[in-house]
Amino acid sequence: MTANCIDLFSGCGGLSLGLGSAGFKTRFAVEAHDDAFATYEKNLLHRHPERHDWPSWLERRAWRAEELFSEHKTELKALRGSVDLIAGGPPCQGFTTNGLRRPDDPRSRMVDVYLNFVREVRPCLVLLENVQGFRSMPHGTGGTYEDYVRGQLVEAGYDVWSDVLRAMDWGVPQRRPRFVLIAAKAGALTGIDPFLRLRVARQKFLQVRNLGPGPTSAQDAISDLETNGDEMPLDEEWGHLGFKRLQRKASSSSSFQKLMRVESHDQPTDLRLPRHRQPAIQRMKDILSTCERGVCLRRDDRERLGIGKRSTTPLDPNAPAPTISTLPDDFVHYGAPRSMTVREHARLQSFPDWFSFQGPYTSGGKQRRNASPRFTQVGNAVPPLLAEAIGEVMLGLLPIIRDNDVSHFSEGVNMLCKGLPQNGEIHDGDIVATL
Repeated sequence: MTANCIDLFSGCGGLSLGLGSAGFKTRFAVEAHDDAFATYEKNLLHRHPERHDWPSWLERRAWRAEELFSEHKTELKALRGSVDLIAGGPPCQGFTTNGLRRPDDPRSRMVDVYLNFVREVRPCLVLLENVQGFRSMPHGTGGTYEDYVRGQLVEAGYDVWSDVLRAMDWGVPQRRPRFVLIAAKAGALTGIDPFLRLRVARQKFLQVRNLGPGPTSAQDAISDLETNGDEMPLDEEWGHLGFKRLQRKASSSSSFQKLMRVESHDQPTDLRLPRHRQPAIQRMKDILSTCERGVCLRRDDRERLGIGKRSTTPLDPNAPAPTISTLPDDFVHYGAPRSMTVREHARLQSFPDWFSFQGPYTSGGKQRRNASPRFTQVGNAVPPLLAEAIGEVMLGLLPIIRDNDVSHFSEGVNMLCKGLPQNGEIHDGDIVATL
């Protein structure tokens, strides 16, 4: 069946990519950062134009969601009745338990912008993804942000379901627990729990992709991306500055790697290796040899090794990675004393190898808060594999919603006919009296 969606706060396109693989066509995507939108445009608009139907009234560029809503409110209202799904994840920095969780963080106000789009367009379905902290972050009106959004959607005429999903349960080589909210027009899915459907469909979803039944480990995800000592080639993009890069092996060594290689016939991009100084290399050797794998360094380990940074984690090769962050040095590779590459982070997020990222690798200083370099784009994305699993279930809900719409319309017509005269001419007054 044909289905369409709007992707709000799309970032580099993880959610759109997954929904597109599930069968959704994206009407348009809204992303404020130029570099993230450049990644979206290159990989989704250019590579898969058949999955997009960008409207003529909307300039194809980076847009702030509130700016687009203000300038194109009339065009958005005209979309009523034609949009199946509004999906997106309002910026999560204000909600994450790893951050300051400031109540006045302006990024948290994007939740209201998201709700404005829903009220104006009135899609059949709504999908909102965010960090777990969305459920506990207090809202100014009382209760939590989850309570607030749920109440606003119910008031707008939707039934609402929410849960916390672990990306690892759908084949993503990363634990990544995420808050997910699904809403449907009130009464359209009576007796149906979308999350129960999602969990029932999980085994088949994994089997079709030759994943599972156990989790995908970090080694399953990236062991074919290797270093060859002094023989490593210069990076095609950054080699002029002396940066070398990883090489992808000729053959894959896991079902997950095989899945990531689909449509990727050449060496992938974003394999640039970091250039560590000797003290940093020795410190990471000490971490790998003396610290527990797969968990953030404990306080006594940090003090023993003289490490001030609180979020360093040596990867466990035999387990899914912890939640990917937006920083390049939060993880130590499980088999080498180095931090990770953008491509390795992308693999842990389930981005396919043909997907390439645009813009600078990192940013610092005052620019960091508002920039979206490659590591940030990857870390902020919805894992495409998880998005595809959710998309398949939501696609299956649409025929039920449409059948209910037709059924309700038929019932209305029947009631109208019962109120009309059985014989003779029908007058306008008779019709008015039955409505």
